[in-house]
Amino acid sequence: MSDAPYFKHHVFFCMNKRDDGRNSCGDHGAETAQKHAKKRCKQLDLNGHGKVRINQAGCLDRCEEGPVLVVYPEGTWYTYVDTSDIDEIIDSHLVNGKVVDRLKI
Repeated sequence: MSDAPYFKHHVFFCMNKRDDGRNSCGDHGAETAQKHAKKRCKQLDLNGHGKVRINQAGCLDRCEEGPVLVVYPEGTWYTYVDTSDIDEIIDSHLVNGKVVDRLKI
């Protein structure tokens, strides 16, 4: 049994939709962003064992700062506006190991 983690990076996108009118990640493009990230990681051959896993998550309790995603094992939280921000997170953080400070929350 290996001590290495199954995935190098695990990325969770908050997909929450609140019913009470408060800000929700799911109301600000979370589904589109998550699908884009998943597709782009496949195109870059980043998905799979020892690489990157892109997942949907329920409420991550930071919707007021959202939409949000979190990258583990680092525990780095990001917000984003569009797919170009997602591409920057993938290229900088997931590929090159550099946090995108302008999107970090």
